[in-house]
Amino acid sequence: MQIEKGAPFIGDKFPEMEVQTTHGTIKLPDDFSGKWFVLFRHRADFTPVCTTEFVAFTKRYAAFKELNCELIGLSEDHVFSHMKWTEWIKERLGVEIPFPIIEDSGIIATTLGVSRPESRSIGVRATFVVDENGIIRLVIHYPREIGRNMDEIVRAVTALQVSDVHKVAIPAGWPHNELIGAEVIIPPPTDEKTAKERTKMFECYDWWFCHKKLEE
Repeated sequence: MQIEKGAPFIGDKFPEMEVQTTHGTIKLPDDFSGKWFVLFRHRADFTPVCTTEFVAFTKRYAAFKELNCELIGLSEDHVFSHMKWTEWIKERLGVEIPFPIIEDSGIIATTLGVSRPESRSIGVRATFVVDENGIIRLVIHYPREIGRNMDEIVRAVTALQVSDVHKVAIPAGWPHNELIGAEVIIPPPTDEKTAKERTKMFECYDWWFCHKKLEE
């Protein structure tokens, strides 16, 4: 498998790689061209926190699909282990995992900067949000002892898409921000004339902090 070296950052192209998954061979990011995807690394199959994460992701799978966003799991386990684990989840918990899980010998996690070659146990619960052009838009790292908040990941994908379409910034906790609620922030002006005019056009705390309702 030929993949690029060096941990990628926000704004970088997701490294090209061909991976083996529970749904067969997949080429990243090419096979998801035109779609967003969330690739999340879990610590290991048959572990309690990871099991709760997979159930939580599955419960929100429809919400991700509505955002034209796919889910992809990843851990340093063989495909047969992934398949046995998802089988166990279906039989014991009544939840069928609908998305693929990548088999990794450690090379992928190391390339993505979420695991050290000398010690897999140091690896983190990493989440990569990748847009329809294969660009990494968000990276979240959790320590292995704390499970992710999937509602925040849904919110983040939604917010990124809203920002892209409407060319606005998204406030903290959106759409339930303590100051402006579900409104969005207008990017700062680049000259004095625009700074003066915008306070007459929008609701503003000051010329550098103007906001508006999201356009339908």
